[in-house]
Amino acid sequence: MDFRDNADLDASQVENRGGGGIGRGGLAIGGGAAGIIALIAALLFGVNPGDIMGGGGSDPGVAQPTSNLADKCQTGADADQSEECRVVGIVNSIQEYWADSLPQDASASYTPAKTVLFSEAVNTGCGQASSQVGPFYCPNDQQVYLDLTFFDELQSRFGAKGGPFAQAYVIAHEYGHHVQNLLGTMEKVQGDQQGATSGSVRLELQADCYAGVWAKNAVSTGLYEKDFTRAEIQEALDAAAAVGDDRIQERTQGRVDPEGFTHGTSEQRMKWFTTGYQSGAPGRCDTFSGDI
Repeated sequence: MDFRDNADLDASQVENRGGGGIGRGGLAIGGGAAGIIALIAALLFGVNPGDIMGGGGSDPGVAQPTSNLADKCQTGADADQSEECRVVGIVNSIQEYWADSLPQDASASYTPAKTVLFSEAVNTGCGQASSQVGPFYCPNDQQVYLDLTFFDELQSRFGAKGGPFAQAYVIAHEYGHHVQNLLGTMEKVQGDQQGATSGSVRLELQADCYAGVWAKNAVSTGLYEKDFTRAEIQEALDAAAAVGDDRIQERTQGRVDPEGFTHGTSEQRMKWFTTGYQSGAPGRCDTFSGDI
């Protein structure tokens, strides 16, 4: 996963907030993405959603220091040397692709979404969140949130092999949710948040497919030296399998309960990433019609 050494990075698309703390506010689970995030967190990490997602917005009483990445993340060579700069390069490539490639019938043009790097906890437009949530997208402020320690967790707790392209897959998946938000697809999950054929599962599988579409077209964005290798794509497939509902449920509760699915099985997640990667076309990612 080599970046072009002289490729220009736009570090303004990523914000490093450093550490933070969870402020005041009670759990606000209802319709929409905030509730889905909490449900996902409960499934993935076996925790009380009330300990993860707080009230409806940022708490101005909680200070979160910021760090400017612009000085150290300037070129593709920097992205090859630093994990934070690699995130900048990945985000730049993903957004470059979608800016040019939203479906022709899109109701709105692509609006960039910032990625916020944080440690331990962060305030968002969807409430306060801890690192236990894992990476997530908040439609209220149109930002992706990521604690980089999640990638260690992906290996140590969920058994993924990891690697740079596993990181790229996770980030591309979250930006798939941003595309869904812009297209109005997220509205399809209202009141249909769990179950093997639920709107939530279909939404997540489509985001996996969108991640595959980007991977197929990433070299065209000018950030990468060459197309991704088979081994790199396997890193993404391995990560997708590691966070399948069935595998996580088997590990955390010793049995599989399809009625509690929110993301899809390992097989489904690999299937839809592969569908996106092999086709390279967003139009092939219709998970809301027919079987999944």
